[in-house]
Amino acid sequence: MVHPSVKITSAKVLDIRVPTSDQMLGSDPFHKEPDYSSAILHLETDSGLTGVSIVFTVGAGTDWLCHGIDDLCKLVVGSRLEEFTESPGRLYRRLIDHHQLRWLHDGVFRMAAGAILNAMWDLWAKSLGKPLWKLLVDLEPEFVIDCIDWRNIRDALTPEEALEILSSRRTAVGQREREMSKRGPKAYCTAGWLGLSDEQILETIQRLSQQGFDSFKLKVGRDLQHDLQRLKFMRSSIGTECNLMVDANQYWSLDQAIDHLSHYEGFGLKWIEEPIARDDVLGYLDLANRFQSSEFDFACGEQAASPVIFKQLLKSQAIKYCQIDAVRVAGVNDVMAIVLMAAKYDVPVCPHGGGIALCNMIQHYGMWDQIAVSGHSKTQLVEYIDFLQDSVLQPVSVSDGHYDAPCAPGWGLEFKEDFLAQHAFPNGDVWRDRPIEKKGARFEVDLD
Repeated sequence: MVHPSVKITSAKVLDIRVPTSDQMLGSDPFHKEPDYSSAILHLETDSGLTGVSIVFTVGAGTDWLCHGIDDLCKLVVGSRLEEFTESPGRLYRRLIDHHQLRWLHDGVFRMAAGAILNAMWDLWAKSLGKPLWKLLVDLEPEFVIDCIDWRNIRDALTPEEALEILSSRRTAVGQREREMSKRGPKAYCTAGWLGLSDEQILETIQRLSQQGFDSFKLKVGRDLQHDLQRLKFMRSSIGTECNLMVDANQYWSLDQAIDHLSHYEGFGLKWIEEPIARDDVLGYLDLANRFQSSEFDFACGEQAASPVIFKQLLKSQAIKYCQIDAVRVAGVNDVMAIVLMAAKYDVPVCPHGGGIALCNMIQHYGMWDQIAVSGHSKTQLVEYIDFLQDSVLQPVSVSDGHYDAPCAPGWGLEFKEDFLAQHAFPNGDVWRDRPIEKKGARFEVDLD
């Protein structure tokens, strides 16, 4: 039970940016010099508890999100936590169906709404002293069903089917929870950022291999010959027994993707990630059909903005790996729907991680899925990056190539004060004297 005195008294939104562009960390075909950033929300209460959430970005535009989140917080400041915990779907619909704001639809609006929902879930978990994954695992199947907006997805998954999936897992939940508390979701890491040298990539591979990793990802897309050279280098560096995936970050048109991928046989690739636009469902279906006899499959989802897009990707069988993002859609409620649809269509959920504290969030989804929804860990991988993990008081930890089950209440998104002070935009220590042309929307790079 939640004590009725927990009342939300105020909201604080922070614009935090890290100049990762200086080291080319996170670089890919489109985001050549990204600055990993987050809009961070703190919902303060009269109980001393704080609900925290983030929305990850890559620099410019974080201020847009901060304004959107701050504006939407007017709808929850003054409310009591028990109003949310009685029916999270009620606040979801209030935000998503706002009679004026819904005109903005997906993108910044949906992410801003997700920030509030995720902060409320964080607050609820903290009020019970539970990690977020444990709160989700402990929810009754009927309660989960009530959290989901079924209007536009019931042609792919009905509430009755979802209830059957969740109910059928209940008898094994206790055993799975004990197993995953000892060894969390299997992880993979992007080692081959586009802007890094072969030597830097090899150093990353060697460091991760010593930590038990056997699954690695490479960024591709801008130059076919360079890609092929990198693929040969990566495969020789990790050996034939390790998983190798590539990510084009939507850089190609459909015909370009077909041309490039025709050269990608023979490297033992597990998946091709985001070869084309995030919402080109027909294009993904075309690729799946054209390359159905290939050794690789297709992955998509980190920038898919709603459960409706996932419905089409999953129902059409256009993708074989479902890459949910913790903050792209409207919070826990949307993710519940997506994970359940993936379970129906037997598509592994492989959450997208990285950025600033995204891994802190996606580990909870990996735990919930593999304990209570899919109910196994045979096919799933959860993304991990090996930098910026020390920005929070409870950083994720990995052992033998797996996440360690998180124990901190809520998401575990309590940031270090010195990190926030240093990286506050635009007046934090690392930004105050930075050249104006390297800040915000003025920071342009040549994409040719």
